[in-house]
Amino acid sequence: MRIALVAPLAEAVPPKLYGGTERVVSWLSDELVRQGHKVTLFASGGSRTNANLLVCAPESLRLAGIRDHIGSTLHMLRQVRLRAHEFDIIHFHVDLLPQALFHDLAHKSLTTLHGRLDLVDSLPLYAAYPEMPLVSISNSQRKPMPSCSRWLATIPHGLPSQVCPFDRLGGDYLAFLGRISPEKRPDRAIEIAKRAETPLKIAAKVDNADFEYFKTMIEPMLDHPLIEFIGEINEVQKAEFLGNALALLFPIDWPEPFGLVMIESMSAGTPVIAWRQGSVPEVITDGVSGVIVDSMEGAVAAVKTASAMDRREVRAEFETRFTVARMARDYITAYQSLLADIPFPFAVKQQPQRAPLGQVSRQGNGAPAFGAAASG
Repeated sequence: MRIALVAPLAEAVPPKLYGGTERVVSWLSDELVRQGHKVTLFASGGSRTNANLLVCAPESLRLAGIRDHIGSTLHMLRQVRLRAHEFDIIHFHVDLLPQALFHDLAHKSLTTLHGRLDLVDSLPLYAAYPEMPLVSISNSQRKPMPSCSRWLATIPHGLPSQVCPFDRLGGDYLAFLGRISPEKRPDRAIEIAKRAETPLKIAAKVDNADFEYFKTMIEPMLDHPLIEFIGEINEVQKAEFLGNALALLFPIDWPEPFGLVMIESMSAGTPVIAWRQGSVPEVITDGVSGVIVDSMEGAVAAVKTASAMDRREVRAEFETRFTVARMARDYITAYQSLLADIPFPFAVKQQPQRAPLGQVSRQGNGAPAFGAAASG
């Protein structure tokens, strides 16, 4: 199959530091090539891929200091449009803009939505182009969208097993990984560590938009012997950081679309302590790959529970549900379904039963049920 993957230009593919969407596109691109498909990747300069790379910006826009990405993205989409006849499938990872520019190619185009969908400014555009096929990364992510949305599939992320290698021993500290922002609730993570009397290491970047929040709310909380702020880390450092942790804290306070760091932690064998928000009950199998909590008291108690969990079971959950090979197979099935104009033929059943991939289950809204996760 001839496949075009269109990545955001904010980061290289894969990113040098922080960047979830571009990382997923990188894994998917290389795995599709490995499975024998002809892939063309539209991305920024500095990208590394086994696919045919078409550079659409000299370097990643974030590192170049460019804040408004619309002009660069429209330039890239023009290049995709000029070469559209070369591809059987055009797979977008840039959210809104393809809806208006490729709706006449809806028979061979799809967009994976990687972000939150509860922002009202975006909803009219999705409603205006109901013919455009969409892929969600969790069923929870779909809830705010217009009822006319054309959902092709729900496909959870997957990653190569070597990205975060299994560490059977773990360590003695709690980990917070990702981005400092109010919705990620690093303040909760710090409070959990203090109340549980357990060291916390924070490896997170601070965007300009969140700098004031960091300086006024978080930085004053860092002056404590249990708390260590590391800052932004790269992929090599991430594997060691997660593998050496007792547990990952994911104390979010927003409708998380997926939460890539949760499956990275699972890959390392490190259980996740997560708030019951957004996709969390779909990703974490409570009591197996982590502990789902609803309160600070529950989170503090979960530290002891997580320390006693079998790290082999955590890794097994990753191997069963969140590998890059499974993700790529799911996308190929979705591509074939789109080209044949038939419904997406399978999905994974939700918990409490732990169902194997390939078992059919549909939610009441017609959404394919997400994989083997705790009911919420």
